[in-house]
Amino acid sequence: MDVRPDLLTLQDGRAVTALNWRQRRAELSDVIISSAYGGMPPTGRVGEPLLFSSVTMRDWEGVVYETYEVRTMFSCGKEHRIRLSLWVPPGKGPFPVLLYGDGCWHMLHDETVRQALGRGNIVAVFDRTEAAADNSACYRRTGLYRLYPEASFGTLSAWAWAYHRCVDALQQMPNVRADAIAISGHSRGGKTVLLAGALDERIALVNPNNSGIGGAGLNHWKVDGSETIDSFFGSGNIFWFGESFARQRHRDNQLPYDQHFLLAMVAPRPLLLTEAYEDRAANPPGTYVACQATQPVYALLDRCAHIGWSFREGGHAHSAADFIALLDYMDVHLHNRTVSRDFQRALFPDIESVLRSGLEQST
Repeated sequence: MDVRPDLLTLQDGRAVTALNWRQRRAELSDVIISSAYGGMPPTGRVGEPLLFSSVTMRDWEGVVYETYEVRTMFSCGKEHRIRLSLWVPPGKGPFPVLLYGDGCWHMLHDETVRQALGRGNIVAVFDRTEAAADNSACYRRTGLYRLYPEASFGTLSAWAWAYHRCVDALQQMPNVRADAIAISGHSRGGKTVLLAGALDERIALVNPNNSGIGGAGLNHWKVDGSETIDSFFGSGNIFWFGESFARQRHRDNQLPYDQHFLLAMVAPRPLLLTEAYEDRAANPPGTYVACQATQPVYALLDRCAHIGWSFREGGHAHSAADFIALLDYMDVHLHNRTVSRDFQRALFPDIESVLRSGLEQST
């Protein structure tokens, strides 16, 4: 598939090399972050995380459950707070971390937490909607918008900002391996994770799950039934994005960027896309093609094995199989272990007949 714009051509027409890759990365960021997401909130400064409670779990031998408050102070004197919960495995740290921001929907299943702990990882959970409500009727009266009521950023940016502030807090904790923080999220949380991981190079491993349009799914090439810009109006979720994105309604194929920009911005750090074949709204074939378009960037940076994908049967969910794939990927890239899974398996032999132009899809 012809995925445009080309990642390895600078805006002035010169070829991208390993030496000037950071210039190209900045170009990609300048185009997509403002156009799709409305920019980012002010960073602020995170103070020392406040430990609210620490208990040893009775049924999980040696596991400690901790709750922190993450306070972000802004130059204007305003403040924002996020609650961050950690399960810490037994043994001597520091440990890698799996940071999960979809606490607004459900906490991770016990078995997923057990498996992550058993492999020597801290599990950290927060609720991204503390930064902005996931409700079009009131989001402007919540979270960061209460501090910055005239802000132009969409809620995806606010939620990505919350991941960044939790990373600020985690890096101050002595039992955390600051160079081994992985992030994961599902659906709109997957869109959030890809945005957060693309912008913050402290994040060691990025895993958007079923992230769809605005995440890893391409705008220019879509499967029948995929999300479109118009569909976000229909669902009432266009507020996730910036105003410029909303103005492109019915013009998906005319966007001057595509989502492979975000994938490339993660490079050379490990990136795992987890998808479901029957989740047509998330455009899984478009995500696969975005991976293929991004592979040359990873090759340029001599990190060919740092981009991977795992597709399963089934529909839109953050399933146990998705988490197992992520834990395997963390084993490889954060624990230096060997696994038998192939994270670059060839898929969709008939891809040319599966995908259509986003322009056709949106009309």
